[in-house]
Amino acid sequence: MDAARTRLSPDQRVAWLRLIRTENVGPATFRTLVNRFGSAGAALEALPDLVRRGGGRYIAIPSVTEAEDEIAAAEKLGARLIAISEPEYPPHLRHISGPPPLLTVMGGDLTTHEKTVGIVGARNASTAGRRMAQMLARDLGASGYVVVSGLARGIDAAAHDAARAAGTIAVMAGGLDKLYPEANIPLAHAIVEEGGVLLSEMPMGWEPRARDFPRRNRLVAGLSLGVVIVEAAKRSGSLITARLALEQNREVFAVPGSPLDPRAEGGNALIQQGARLVTSANDILAELAHARPDQADLFEPDDLPGAPQSGAEPSDDDRDRLIEALGFTPIAIDTLIQDTGIPAPAMQILLLELELAGRLERSGGQLVALKG
Repeated sequence: MDAARTRLSPDQRVAWLRLIRTENVGPATFRTLVNRFGSAGAALEALPDLVRRGGGRYIAIPSVTEAEDEIAAAEKLGARLIAISEPEYPPHLRHISGPPPLLTVMGGDLTTHEKTVGIVGARNASTAGRRMAQMLARDLGASGYVVVSGLARGIDAAAHDAARAAGTIAVMAGGLDKLYPEANIPLAHAIVEEGGVLLSEMPMGWEPRARDFPRRNRLVAGLSLGVVIVEAAKRSGSLITARLALEQNREVFAVPGSPLDPRAEGGNALIQQGARLVTSANDILAELAHARPDQADLFEPDDLPGAPQSGAEPSDDDRDRLIEALGFTPIAIDTLIQDTGIPAPAMQILLLELELAGRLERSGGQLVALKG
């Protein structure tokens, strides 16, 4: 599913949407299921048995009608669903760990643009911070870059507004029909009207929750060659975006600020830790000139080891040994394989069963633990 650039048929799109909207199925689990069973449709048929073997009784799978209704709601809004296999899917996003199989997109065709920069920062931004974000966004846009951000108040909004003429992508934490914050809805409409893009991996009708914003930040970083932090407190969503950018092998930039301003603490700390100091767009352009989207090794996803293969069915003894080895403290999958002696392909099937049954938590991609 990663290499081909082929369009889904209407039936395939419905099956993909049903699978990714299924309870306990995230992007990584979706990928594992499709790789194992060959298609989303076949994976949907296999789900009940996988859940039963994992110790669960039931899994909520959207009906065909529910999936068709979501597609219709998106189309009524003027949006469209883009699959990772399709040419309109953002090229950089393909190569993060657990890329969304489907995105809901409204607006122009900027998703395939390879020159992209994320600009994020404080919601309670200072006047100087907003002006800096506007200057960077305007100058980067003039140099052919699309600005990516999260449509939040403050720095995000300032960057989007200044980049509208050149093109900007706003990533939502909720459904595209549930824009947040309400104060920036006019800005969102203006972005679309001027050829920009609104984008989300969440279902239509989804009200954003606190835990959805880090997911959004992961996409802001994944869509970008580099991320610029303009004003950020020590504990802020902007620093989460910076961390995710580093994990995805993206460049991280930060605008320095006064040590007396709490909004500068996060950015100054990033600079101390090695982030590129930014005083103008030229500082960013000089670094990103060396970023090559066509060098796949820079953007390869951190795949789980030993993808399941058909015929690698685990035994009941394997299941018992794994349950005994797992605890509530996260442990590396490689360590589990070594300690239990369960072959990697069988281990991945067992972990998949437990995850679908709602009994397993993943953290950091390669760490797993039983749910409390």
